[in-house]
Amino acid sequence: MRYSKTFIPTVKEDPTDAEAISHKLMVRAGLVRKLMAGAYSYLPLGVKVLKRVEAIVREEMDDTGALEMLMPALQPAKLWHETGRYDLIGDELIKFIDRTGREMVIAPTHEEVVTGIAGKNMRSYKDLPKTVYQIQTKLRDEPRPRFGVIRSKEFIMKDAYSFDRNNAGLDKSYKIMLGCYKRIFASCGLDVILVEADTGFMGGSESTEFMVLSKSGEDIVVVCDSCGYKSSLVKASCQQELNTWSGKSKAPEAKEVDTPGVTTIEKVAEFLKCQPECMIKTLIYIANEKPVAVLVRGDHEVNEAKLAAKLNAKKLVLADEDMILKITGGPLGFSGPCGLKGIDIIADYAIIPATAATSYVTGANKKNKHLKNIVPGRDFNVKMTSDIRYITQSEPCSKCGKPVSLKRAIEIGHVFKLGTKYSACMKAKFLDSDGKEKPLIMGCYGIGLNRIIAAAIEQNNDKDGIIWPVNIAPYSVLILALNINDKKVANESEKLYKHLLDDGVEVLFDDRDISPGIKFKDADLIGIPLQVVIGSKSIQKSIAEIKIRKTGKRTEYPLNKLLSTIQKLLA
Repeated sequence: MRYSKTFIPTVKEDPTDAEAISHKLMVRAGLVRKLMAGAYSYLPLGVKVLKRVEAIVREEMDDTGALEMLMPALQPAKLWHETGRYDLIGDELIKFIDRTGREMVIAPTHEEVVTGIAGKNMRSYKDLPKTVYQIQTKLRDEPRPRFGVIRSKEFIMKDAYSFDRNNAGLDKSYKIMLGCYKRIFASCGLDVILVEADTGFMGGSESTEFMVLSKSGEDIVVVCDSCGYKSSLVKASCQQELNTWSGKSKAPEAKEVDTPGVTTIEKVAEFLKCQPECMIKTLIYIANEKPVAVLVRGDHEVNEAKLAAKLNAKKLVLADEDMILKITGGPLGFSGPCGLKGIDIIADYAIIPATAATSYVTGANKKNKHLKNIVPGRDFNVKMTSDIRYITQSEPCSKCGKPVSLKRAIEIGHVFKLGTKYSACMKAKFLDSDGKEKPLIMGCYGIGLNRIIAAAIEQNNDKDGIIWPVNIAPYSVLILALNINDKKVANESEKLYKHLLDDGVEVLFDDRDISPGIKFKDADLIGIPLQVVIGSKSIQKSIAEIKIRKTGKRTEYPLNKLLSTIQKLLA
């Protein structure tokens, strides 16, 4: 492609609304342009990268025997009611009423549709196993789109679904997809880590996330360098407190203190001159329509995924101010476990006192009042103690006891063992060899194509711009004709350009009549792996320069050796 004939609108300055390096460089290098928050147009250079990523994904998926299909983004809402996900996803699900009065959704995922297809058409064990996939634009009403294409309202996904007759078959399909994903990300030049993950609204018994470490990541992963344990923050286990309170407290009796207008942990700690870890945070949740008091230490946060799993709650929400007043007798900001009636209390392991001297500050369930010297087991009782919080930096690893690290990351892939979550409620059954009808056993496997591009840029850049991994670069070679009006420069550049095209090499020929400085700046910004520099001075010596973008190494070669050298470098 000739630079003068394509459309690569590069920009010198970072966009003012961009936080992530990938967002800045995708705009500056002319890959994307923002239409509105969470929605981007892909310009020709961006489309070239997308197509390269798609080709890698398709090749690897096809090699596993997976079959490509395409399902509609527009779906009747009744399917989502059938599986119970309509309310579970909430406002991120885009909904509307069509002209016939039927409620519709624009789907962010396709479990309901594909399960319906499989249930009607995979009726015998002889039809199994099967894995199907699609590459499609998905939409969600993301409340806080940020980081460019990393978190957006519109995104491109490869989602795959496996169907098996038993769990052993699912295990095999899952393992095949894990291997496939590792190859895909390696081909895209990404350094990924695999972490244990929560299944979230997708459901199922097991899931694994593929993460790329990045300061711009919206997710946090927990890593133990000592034993190799890796987990998403949501899934990470906290080490259980080994010591429990003996029942004989040396702490003084509970004392009510005035805390006028002081409601937050930080403000109470400052007012009473105590540390947040010496306080108990009491939160009132509604789990399956029933209230529950949840206790965590003041310096910890409730992990709602763990809490929901422990309570087996299909729906878990924080109580509103009116409900808190009704349940505790006190306003929001002053809740505590002492004196609560008709409500179960669940406490995190971390607030169980390790010694008989341990005591806490809690809300008093009265306006502008807190309690000091509170001891669990003496001043209140709990129904259940469990791991219901997020792990924090440098806490002991739950596997080996050594300190863990919390690192920001971008999720680029997620795989799930769904089991019968969807097939059971949608009655997607097959006839097994024993003559009995059984629900299909399912797996689900997703990759964010947009995120692969962003993650690749996050991991491969310098102060001058993008450094594309070879396999997903929009072009493999960039020819820089420094003085296109010099006939010798033009002729040698044209000759090399045509030879590379004949060899099937993706090549961009910068034939613009502009200054060499601008050409060099644009070349480094858009990040093509090999730059071939042909100028008037070098032509006189019958040489040209090849620059490797990744290393910055520049080497001069005879003109008659350029083609063979490029072929070797691309091999």
